[in-house]
Amino acid sequence: MLRTVAERLSRKVILKRRLPKRFGGQRIYVSPDASLKLWRRNLDKTDPRLFDWAEEFVRKGDVVWDIGANVGLFTFSAANIAGRTGYVLAIEADNWLVELLRRSVKTRPKLSADCEVLSAAVSNSVDIKKFQIAARGRSTNHLLGVNGSTQTGGVRDSILVGTVSLDWLLERLPAPQVLKIDVEGAEYQVLQGAHKLLSTIRPTILCEVSEDAGQVGQLLKGHGYLMYDLDVPKDKRKPLASPRFNTLACLPASASSLDPMISFASSRKQA
Repeated sequence: MLRTVAERLSRKVILKRRLPKRFGGQRIYVSPDASLKLWRRNLDKTDPRLFDWAEEFVRKGDVVWDIGANVGLFTFSAANIAGRTGYVLAIEADNWLVELLRRSVKTRPKLSADCEVLSAAVSNSVDIKKFQIAARGRSTNHLLGVNGSTQTGGVRDSILVGTVSLDWLLERLPAPQVLKIDVEGAEYQVLQGAHKLLSTIRPTILCEVSEDAGQVGQLLKGHGYLMYDLDVPKDKRKPLASPRFNTLACLPASASSLDPMISFASSRKQA
């Protein structure tokens, strides 16, 4: 009951917060309507994994695509690390969250990477689809036709959105070294639309896998990727037969090498 009340009181609330100091302390705009954790002043405690992954995988000068950017915790942390020679694309289907992202872009420090925001959903084709706005936190919004999260709590609204594929974007924007995907059950569709990207650019992928894990795993393996559990400390990661909820996918260093850190380094050289 208390959570339901808190969620209703959080709707359309906008707060100013700062990124952790290790990412330059940029001021960004967030909302507990996306996640109640965003009431906290210390963003480092809201979703520390996103910050840790940005620190582990993004390098100076990188191009980063953030698919399902939400309020931009990963987007703006990656931009800080990538620096002025980098580029970050934040893709978000929820127009209300898009406006928060665009406001945050305007507070971007001069030494941070150029950030652009695309208001769209990513799928396996260029199309128009219905997008469900979650009754609970907007972080669990999802395309119609996928189950979404157990935390969605129903649907408060359904809107039409344009969809694009990753290969369609690849023809128009700088190719990514790092691809982060958090699309609440549509991850297989997203990867289906990325054949050229996965076979030629071969970025390192950080992907939440909540549906179609078998198909996601087969697709990634078919493009030569190894998979690891991102929730396992990096010095203890071992190759997986199938994806986990938070999956790292990167290229092997060689047919006989399965060391995740070597694999990661190799994938960056081949990109």
